[in-house]
This record gives sequence, C-alpha cells and structure tokens, in this order.
Amino acid sequence: MTTAPLLAEARRWRHHLHRHPELGFAEHDTAAFVADNLAQLGLDITRGVGGTGVVATLSRGTGGPTLGLRADMDALALTEVGEHDHRSLRDGVMHACGHDGHMAMLLGAAHVLAADATLPAGTVHFVFQPAEEHGRGAAAMVADGLMDRFGIEAMYGLHNIPGLPAGHLHTRPGPIMAAEDNFRITVQGRGGHASRPQDVIDPLVIAAEILLALQTIVARSVDPIETAVVSATDITTDGTRNAIPSTVTITGDTRSFTPAMTRLLGDRITAIARGIASAHGASCEVEYTNSFRPTVNDPAATDAAVAAATAAVGADRVDAACRRIMASEDFAVYGAHVPACFALLGTGLAGEPGGVPLHSRDFDFNDDVLGAGIDFYVHLVRQRSAAGVPIAAPTAISAISAARPHEEHG
Repeated sequence: MTTAPLLAEARRWRHHLHRHPELGFAEHDTAAFVADNLAQLGLDITRGVGGTGVVATLSRGTGGPTLGLRADMDALALTEVGEHDHRSLRDGVMHACGHDGHMAMLLGAAHVLAADATLPAGTVHFVFQPAEEHGRGAAAMVADGLMDRFGIEAMYGLHNIPGLPAGHLHTRPGPIMAAEDNFRITVQGRGGHASRPQDVIDPLVIAAEILLALQTIVARSVDPIETAVVSATDITTDGTRNAIPSTVTITGDTRSFTPAMTRLLGDRITAIARGIASAHGASCEVEYTNSFRPTVNDPAATDAAVAAATAAVGADRVDAACRRIMASEDFAVYGAHVPACFALLGTGLAGEPGGVPLHSRDFDFNDDVLGAGIDFYVHLVRQRSAAGVPIAAPTAISAISAARPHEEHG
C-alpha cells in the first residue's frame, strides 16, 4: 500500500497541477514541473517528445520487459466554479477531466519504483503526454519516435471515471472506449425578409428536418445489437430577428467501435442531409472527419492489468469485463503499435465526493483514489518485471484501432 507521506505528497502535486492548468501543446510549466520532479529521483529525462511531452526512464539490470505508463497533461478551456483552495489560477482554463490526478498518480508510482532496490530487471518509461483533449498528443509522441526511441513493448494507462465506486478498477479485453468522428452539415438556401417566406428557400426549416431525421440513423439503420451514437451539438445561422437566413450549419459527432460502423454513420448522415436539402431546392455540403480511434485493449496486456488491479485494490473491487463506454481517448493510438491496456478508475458515485461528471466546471479529482492508482501501476510493473516474459506483438483485435487514419480532432 502507498505510504501516508507519499499520499500527502501526491495530493500536494495534484493541487499544484490543478492550480496551474495548461491547454494542449502549451503544457510548458506542467512539463517542467513533472520533469524536474522525476529528475530528482535520478531517472533519465527526455523532454520535448511530441512537442511538450516528457519521458522519464527507470532501468534495472539487463533484459526484462520494457513498459510504458502514460498520463495525460492538458486541461480544458473552461472557467472553474469550484470553491476549494486549489482552484485554477488561470481564467478560462481548468483541469476538468482529472489529468492533474493522472499525473500525480504516475509521479507517485515513479517515486515508489525508483526507491525499490528489489525491483526485477526491466525498463519502465513514465510517459507524460500532451494534448489528449485535442486527440493529437499521442500521435505526436509516436510520430516523434516514442516507440522506436524508447523500445516500448507494451503501454498502460488509467482514466478516472465519476459514476463508478471510488477506488474500483474496471477494464476489459477488446474495445473499451469508442471512436469519435465529427460532422459538419452546411445547408445553403436563399435568405430574405421574414415577412415574405414565399420568396426564399428557408435553410432553417430544412436544417430542423435534417436534425430530426438524423435521429433515425441509430434507430433504423444500425443493427440493434450494435452500438452507436449520433449527436448534433450545435446549429448556427447567418440570419437575424427579421431576416430568414441563407446558410445554416449543423455540427456534431458520432461514436462507434468499428470502421464499418464509422462508414455507415458517415454515409447515412451525408445521404439524409443532401436528400432533404435537395427536396426543398437547397444545396448541402457534408464534412465527416475521423477524430479518435476506438480504444482496444490487448487480451494479454489486459490480463496483466487485471492481476495488478486485483493486487492493488482487491478482487471485489475489480471488474475484468466492464461495459464499454462511448467516450473517446487518444490512448488508442498506442494500441495500434504495441499491446496496450487502458483501465478506468472509479472516483465516486453521483452525489458522492468524486461523483461530479467529467468536463464540468465544478469538477475536482477525488484525492482519495490517488493511492489506488499509484498501487495499480506499482503492482503492474513489479508483476510484469518479475515474470520476465517477452511481450507479444499486438493481437488481431488490436488491429481494429489501426484500421482507420488518425486526423485532427475538430
């Protein structure tokens, strides 16, 4: 179990990071704080990987596995409304997704492992990644040679999840988090005076019809045993109170788990939007872009994560076959290159401390679960190093996440 002094230190790290949030690819102070902390442990520090990323390396003996443990560093462009003492000092930026907690847990694990003189042979790379919220940070680190330069054979990561019991660890083999794709539908009509609708082609009425029709995709085009989400999230026009607009733009996103479902959703959105617009004499352009791959856990890597989680928090707090969730993560990029496993750490049920939803303006990571995350990483490294078994190449199921190109998160 993590010692009380280290837990107190992890809270201090977390509160410092929470007070000083930074957006993706601008995590300069965050990266310096992390790197300086780890350098004091005598670890080899590599800065500037993929922009602002940091890799700290701990090696013992010769041979053994080479593992990567990843924490994300970036914050969100939100203004915090929490009343705690460590609230954000930067207007319009806050850690509303718990990346401050992710970093504190990985720092804590590094401190424990660096002090462990009995650690078996092997290498651990503590990977602090920029720009997860953009969906571009993992790809940037990989493009900068993360896998080749450091010889990583398997990757592991954690994400805090409000709504799960505090200190519980959930994971599963195969898909665990969804792909995210973005769409933009632009309806071009003919605007005019609000008093003379007979003279115009009203794109707002057309857009309303499209919005309702999009809801039929999952209900009538997707096999009921499959999983998909289509969400229109914003609508804008160039009209005003007494002028019917000429142009209406609808934006939104979809979530799914397979390339085939991605194609189906994109095809149906395009056909529905263009068909309705054409029926009303308007024109329509549809952009459909891939943002996040599905996060797919390698079965063997997942077995190791489950064993570590069981040692860390007890079998009664581990779900090794949890439900998939429709949120997305760019950790998926790593699984296209090496066996990988992503796990979910519960922070509290709704109405409890730690139960505030992610991306809320009053979100604050639950410090009570820091020890569970630290212990998970420590047991994982100790068990994998003790086994000393070479890690296999990604399995066929991992190839799902490699079957689609990675584009910018729009």
